[in-house]
Amino acid sequence: MDLKEIFATNLRHARNRRHLTQEELAERSGLSSRYIGAIERADVSASVTVLGRIADALGMEPEVLIRKVKSSHSE
Repeated sequence: MDLKEIFATNLRHARNRRHLTQEELAERSGLSSRYIGAIERADVSASVTVLGRIADALGMEPEVLIRKVKSSHSE
């Protein structure tokens, strides 16, 4: 799994845990909902600036969004 896919997966999980839609996250981060969707599908590579804006909007540290999580059978 490459970094773009890791970010996509972690972003989707973080957003869903906070019960936010892509539109709500887009509004909070100042990005478009289409762009958020493209990041979550790993269609685009987001810049570190965008990573920071999304992390701030989610109330988390940016490195959490790009950290590879060990797979578990419980998810």
